[in-house]
Amino acid sequence: MPNNRHERMMAIEIARFGPPEVLTCADRPVPAPGPGEVLIRVEAAGLNRGDVVQRLGGYPPPPGITDIPGLEVAGRVVALGPDAQDWRMGDAVCAIIAGGGYAEYCIAPSVQCLALPKKISMVEGAALPETLFTCWTNLIDDGALKADEILLIHGGASGIGTTGIQLAKALGARVFVTAGSAEKCAACVKLGAELAINYHEEDFVTAAIAATRGRGVDMVLDMVGADYVGRSMEALTFRGRYVIIGVMKDPQAIISVGPLIGKRLTLTGSSLRGRAPAEKGRIRDAILEWAWPKVAARQIVPVVHRTFPLDQAAAAHRLLESGTHIGKLILTTRYLADR
Repeated sequence: MPNNRHERMMAIEIARFGPPEVLTCADRPVPAPGPGEVLIRVEAAGLNRGDVVQRLGGYPPPPGITDIPGLEVAGRVVALGPDAQDWRMGDAVCAIIAGGGYAEYCIAPSVQCLALPKKISMVEGAALPETLFTCWTNLIDDGALKADEILLIHGGASGIGTTGIQLAKALGARVFVTAGSAEKCAACVKLGAELAINYHEEDFVTAAIAATRGRGVDMVLDMVGADYVGRSMEALTFRGRYVIIGVMKDPQAIISVGPLIGKRLTLTGSSLRGRAPAEKGRIRDAILEWAWPKVAARQIVPVVHRTFPLDQAAAAHRLLESGTHIGKLILTTRYLADR
């Protein structure tokens, strides 16, 4: 097991900003964990839209974070930095990280790691951290979603969407989603969505208002942006909450303040990557207490569409950008093994 920077690993680096082909294999030194950190031998790493934006030059890593992309991994702890609490060598974990996941080894703050339940594979584990942390932060912490409320998720068949459906349902909320095909809508319904709206065939505002008999939904979770902002406000009920976590369309949005004022709406947004480990640790602790037992019992199950070997990261990005997948795409390393 590596314990110094003289050992080497394969990693994926962004040779220059541009299309998926700029993702190239590189030989890098194995990093050494610092205070409060662990070194993980990566077996699987999740792909996220943030990786694509970083590849295009629009989402640089925070200061002090590696240029290697990748925001979540699953693997085994193989080295401990000073004051890295709660972990032992060989522990199976998944972790949310600020960068470095597209590699055979990566560093993670110990407070951002979760012990992988026995019923969850490494591939499934790599699909969990970014989606669970994001959904917990935005639906529970910021959105204050409650039982019996109605949540509308845009991009219901995405990694965030498939996790959000299950998390909201476990909380006792009702879930509506938008998705771009009949297949995606069916997958969302299977996961627990009450209403799946194919946005190519019907207007989601009209459908949501009709399904609630004119009342509207209590919360919208949006990763699309642009014209979805104003239209989502129309779909919200009195004192509804709109939470945006991404902009797959134009980041610029023109809205009417009439619904905002008249319905006393709350608009908010958030990101995770730049937050301090202590703050992410608090989110992890909340997930461990409430959501992780449901993951361990497979009541919340990560949806994995396809895996790719690490050296095929470019092909994985092409599929991610196509938008034809349901759930998560995962990179695997040579260390992936049955547990």
